[in-house]
Amino acid sequence: MHYLHTMVRVQDVDASIDFYCDGLGLVEVRRNDYPEGRFSLIFLAAPHDVDSGNSEREAPLLELTHNWDPQEYDGGRNFGHLAYRVEDVYALCAHLMSKGVVINRPPRDGRMAFVRSPDGISIELLQAGAPQPVQEPWASMPNTGTW
Repeated sequence: MHYLHTMVRVQDVDASIDFYCDGLGLVEVRRNDYPEGRFSLIFLAAPHDVDSGNSEREAPLLELTHNWDPQEYDGGRNFGHLAYRVEDVYALCAHLMSKGVVINRPPRDGRMAFVRSPDGISIELLQAGAPQPVQEPWASMPNTGTW
């Protein structure tokens, strides 16, 4: 398993960049805009994590998610999720299910799943490398709860 990022939703990109970069000293390593989904993802890292030879993909990142349409976040929804790259998303989901963990967003696409910790923290599991071939029971498994 490889720790990837922590996602936080932000209302004001400029104020957030000022705080995280100009205030805390993090550096922006990449930014992706998704007009079709009306959101932007901005990835930040601590300077040492990138300067010490880690690529931005290897450094633990902070993902700022900005939804273009105004939204109020309550119930902790401004904190998004923890993300981990895993060797076999299907095997890990099957293992978690055997322990009684609900797969909130099954890996229907062979690439991504979401589960929640006992404290309700959303955790994203991303398949390392290319997505696995789509297979059952995952392909037809519905979402359960929120993720």
